[in-house]
Amino acid sequence: MSAFSEIDFHQQSIFIVDDEPANLKLLGKILTFAGYTNLTLISDPHQVISAYHKHHPALILLDLNMPGVDGYQVMNQLGNLGDPLLPPIVILTAQHQQDYLLRALEAGARDFISKPFDRRELLMRVHNLLSAHVAHLLLQNQKAHLEILVEERTKELRESRLEIIQRLGHAAEWRDEETGNHIIRMSKVCALLASKAGWSEEQCDLILQASPMHDIGKIGIPDAILLKPGKLDPQEWQTMKTHAEIGGRLLEGNSNELFVMAREIALNHHEKWDGSGYPDGLRGEGIPFSGRIAALADVFDALTSARPYKKAWPVEDAVELIRENRGAHFDPELVDLFLADVASFVRIMDVYQD
Repeated sequence: MSAFSEIDFHQQSIFIVDDEPANLKLLGKILTFAGYTNLTLISDPHQVISAYHKHHPALILLDLNMPGVDGYQVMNQLGNLGDPLLPPIVILTAQHQQDYLLRALEAGARDFISKPFDRRELLMRVHNLLSAHVAHLLLQNQKAHLEILVEERTKELRESRLEIIQRLGHAAEWRDEETGNHIIRMSKVCALLASKAGWSEEQCDLILQASPMHDIGKIGIPDAILLKPGKLDPQEWQTMKTHAEIGGRLLEGNSNELFVMAREIALNHHEKWDGSGYPDGLRGEGIPFSGRIAALADVFDALTSARPYKKAWPVEDAVELIRENRGAHFDPELVDLFLADVASFVRIMDVYQD
């Protein structure tokens, strides 16, 4: 049995608004005798809005000719509430001129009931309009419920995707004994820098998810080079630098925006503003912005993290190096944003310590 078929329309809230006590009494009796149990009789049209907030009617029977506030003004007040699904309004009228009825329809009326009232006509119109309104309410509630389910599922998929990406990033880092939370810190610094640079929330979330794969290309570097405890010779260093190109190749061929940005970062996070970086020696704004963000984030975390071959730098020294490399290694704009709020970036390092 459907939810709609289980609804008792006789329990739906109905407003009757008329300044004539005799009309209120008559309509109330007709609807009560027909089994409707949730009636609100309003003789003062000034009270409609306050009663609306309290009872949330499913149908309003409204007289037009009332002193002080007429039916047109009441409909205007109801329209100004911004309710996405106002109840149907049925005009109670003894007028039959076309202009009069068209004005009421333009103001928001859905139907008319002529005075004097025909009981059967009244009950049929009430039942039909209540049915239509309740059906709309059910559809609206179903839509809202589905939107919540979709949002929850999307969040689950996003979190699962981020975890997979982070694990892929860890797979590359574990081979060269990088610190366990490096990719988490680095990706969060990327997202914070992007936010300060004016990126949208969606773009910041994208770089948060894409940046953990910045060193995925290290999977293709031989252990003898990747795990060498001492300084690399020139030939070994040239091999090590190929991890950026390897990462780019691993992530190419997919038009998904996540993989597009992940490839940009993997390929370009060792490029430098002055053109002295690798693999392509790109310069300035010729470096994708995501790569410029990742370059600063990666260096800041690498400097302030302990590695098997070095101690962690004091934050002050790391900040000074970044300041000195403004316009050389790093995008000047990003350095300025970083220096303006170093404490927020340090807070990320503190929260996600190894």
